[in-house]
Amino acid sequence: MQDLHPLTTEQTRQLMQVALGEAEADLAIVNGAIVNVYTGEVLTGDTVLIKGERIAYVGKNTQKSIGANTQVIDAVGKTLIPGLIDGHTHTDYPYAPPELIKYAIKGATTSLITEVAELAFPMGVAGVTEFMRWVKNQPIKFYVVIPPMETISPIAREHSVTPQQLRRLLRRRDVAGLGESYWFPAVEGNTPVVDLIAETKRSGKKLDGHTAGARGNKLQAYVSLGITSDHEPTTADEVMERLRLGLFVILREGEIRRELQEVIGKLKDEKIDFKRLAMATDGLGPWQFVRDGCVDFLVQKVIDLGMNPVTAIQMATLNVAQRFSLDDFIGGIAPGRYADIVIIPNLNTIKAEYVISNGKVVARNGDVLVAPRKVNYSKSIRNSLRLGKQFTAGDFAIAVSGNREKAKVRVIDQVTNLVCREAILDLPVSGGSVQADNSQNVIKLAAIERSYAPGKTFTGFIRGIGLKRGAIATSITWDTCDLIVAGASDADMALAVNRLGELQGGIVVCDNGKVLAELALPIGGMISPQPMDVLSQKLYDIQHTVENMGCNRPDIRLTLCVLTSGAIPFLRICESGLFDVKENRFVDLLVD
Repeated sequence: MQDLHPLTTEQTRQLMQVALGEAEADLAIVNGAIVNVYTGEVLTGDTVLIKGERIAYVGKNTQKSIGANTQVIDAVGKTLIPGLIDGHTHTDYPYAPPELIKYAIKGATTSLITEVAELAFPMGVAGVTEFMRWVKNQPIKFYVVIPPMETISPIAREHSVTPQQLRRLLRRRDVAGLGESYWFPAVEGNTPVVDLIAETKRSGKKLDGHTAGARGNKLQAYVSLGITSDHEPTTADEVMERLRLGLFVILREGEIRRELQEVIGKLKDEKIDFKRLAMATDGLGPWQFVRDGCVDFLVQKVIDLGMNPVTAIQMATLNVAQRFSLDDFIGGIAPGRYADIVIIPNLNTIKAEYVISNGKVVARNGDVLVAPRKVNYSKSIRNSLRLGKQFTAGDFAIAVSGNREKAKVRVIDQVTNLVCREAILDLPVSGGSVQADNSQNVIKLAAIERSYAPGKTFTGFIRGIGLKRGAIATSITWDTCDLIVAGASDADMALAVNRLGELQGGIVVCDNGKVLAELALPIGGMISPQPMDVLSQKLYDIQHTVENMGCNRPDIRLTLCVLTSGAIPFLRICESGLFDVKENRFVDLLVD
């Protein structure tokens, strides 16, 4: 992996001069205990000397390098750890990069490895490169993995990243590799996915894995493609199976999944090597940033679960850096590395008192001292949502032939917040159209293409949302270019979708012809520029509103956005119809 900001000959000379006592350091941290993640030691009595963005020296005999112009931080009684790294996340929704950066800095996080799938689907490769422009030269470092853009949508598939586009992107210093490719299409020989994997291997960059549900022969067939990491195991047994295959295993604790307690509780006392075990958020909700912080709360939780504190710190620093071949630059406190250092009260308390990133003090005691660089959003990304028309209630009618009172229908059956299955139900017919049925907890669900075939719509049904009236629509969806709208009222579904068009994306809740709650996401239909705490409150208001309308899902936003993804079993929806993930094919809505 290439250095984001390679040193010039002059910068290298300056680092050596500081180390030799022939020049003054810009910043010195004295009297602290230093966690050496390379050896697993905690060293006392050493000083860290920083010149520019880099560490020049770590050790004793530093008096000659501390001069009148050197900023000195006395860390007596404190502990120094490397800046934390999020090993797998999604930061292209729903918050803007400047807001994310503020909370990451306060949360002791100085580097993130992020996928950019949410912007890639509606905007193509242009969405990926635009995001990389936003996060370039910020107070913390971003490394991007390019999404393979696997999808159940035939329309979105036509606009997926090509090997030629990927080849160009992989030449960039800020691109770490290819993002999570779903194991099933790869093992089945899906040519576009295999071509992208091969292109990434030729570049020498990394391949992220996604092995949910894979085991035994199929898991090993997938790993043989060159996959080197996985963030999907949810149990200690699954983790051990993958570690034994040579994978880096990245444990999650974020908005989507939370596996630390299950896995660490069982593995912490095992006599195994933890150097290929890492941590990541896999994406945090605004409420988590506001309440918990960033990667700091993951490390704290692992320590509280009984893991050796130095091992826990390694899992969020050196181990992540090694997985992406970034350990020459980040992940430890050593000469030549970026000066990414966090000062905490003690080894067992991961609470940032100072955060130093790229050699600058960027936060102190929770106050951000270096503001994120402002971002200018292109006109195209601020006007990305196209519906092609004004929707009416009739656009969600499901016509059936013949004079009948009922129709046998294939319904998405929501069994958890993320997982669904298939149900075959008899639904009422009125006026030649199949109707929702509150008595069976069944409402309508529609997917609407909003990028390449504006307004193309497929309407089906879903059971288990609990909504008794009104509708909710969202432009945040996974792995498609679709909007999703669910509702007990066709008229309210139309109102919610039309309001999304006016907002250029967001989440809208309607009932009885009125908008009750909304959040605008006008940047790519995915991102809001509003402050993180405002976002958190608006999402709470949306959830509270739909609960008052009968919704029984703990996070309706998450439930709706996953309905378009082939990553989670097993009946899914897109603008082209219902898709059975297990059978890897579209299935009919009407089964009689």
